[in-house]
Amino acid sequence: MGTIFMAQLMGALYGLLAVVFGAFGAHALKKKLTPELLLSFETGVKYQMYHAIILLILGFNLNFDKPLDSWIVNCFIFGTLLFSFSIYALCLGAAKGSKPRFLGPVTPIGGLLLVVGWALLLYSFVANLI
Repeated sequence: MGTIFMAQLMGALYGLLAVVFGAFGAHALKKKLTPELLLSFETGVKYQMYHAIILLILGFNLNFDKPLDSWIVNCFIFGTLLFSFSIYALCLGAAKGSKPRFLGPVTPIGGLLLVVGWALLLYSFVANLI
């Protein structure tokens, strides 16, 4: 599968799941999570939707003729997976009284990948000006 297809596929999948998880959080989890945990869950949903949208935009607008384009998309795909889904797991675990400690460092690694993806995207724009 090519990078264009992966960007479009994962963008659509992440968008779909963000809507499902957002509704799940707003309705099913509202009474099960503390306000703080619900806010964290919502943060995961928001970041997932933001990156679903950027993946779709990139999938339809990048030529993917440079390796940098693939790096950007992969940072967004894996960053979203690690960031948002670890937040979901941590929130759901806390609601059930368990705290999967191994997920603690996963969230910032995902966040770092998202930052790197945005930095690489910025670099790709600036590099075209030079």
